[in-house]
Amino acid sequence: MELAAEIAAYRDGRGDPARLVGEFRRAVLLAPLAEGADGGLMSAVSGGIRWLYAFTDEEALARFAQARGAAGQEWEYLSILGARLVDAVVPMAEEPAGVAVNVADEDGSMLFPPVAGIVADAYAVDVDHEAAV
Repeated sequence: MELAAEIAAYRDGRGDPARLVGEFRRAVLLAPLAEGADGGLMSAVSGGIRWLYAFTDEEALARFAQARGAAGQEWEYLSILGARLVDAVVPMAEEPAGVAVNVADEDGSMLFPPVAGIVADAYAVDVDHEAAV
C-alpha cells in the first residue's frame, strides 16, 4: 500500500502504526527546499519541534504551495526516502525534529514526530537520555 493510502487507513481507524511507519520509511517523498541563504529543507517550528515538510506527490506539494499563496510558482524539491529523512536529516537538526507529510491536506496529513520507533533513540524526545547513559 502506498503511503497516502496507509495514512488514510490509519486516519479512518483501520491502520496499523507499525505498517504506517514502515510505509513512511519506504516512501519516496518530495521535500521542498527552503529559500534564502541558509538553504536546507523547508520546515517550521511548532511546539518546540522542527517539522520538515514532505509530500507524497507533486499534487500534494502544489496544494501546499497554493495554501501558502504561492500557486503557480516553481518550487525546487528533493526526492528522498522517508527513512533517509529520519535517519540522516533529523540528526543534523539542532533541535528535536520530525516530518510533517502532506500538511495542506486536511484529511490526508500525518505527523511523524521525533519519538522512539520513528527516529533513532538518541534523537527521540520520549527517551530518557540521562537514564540511558
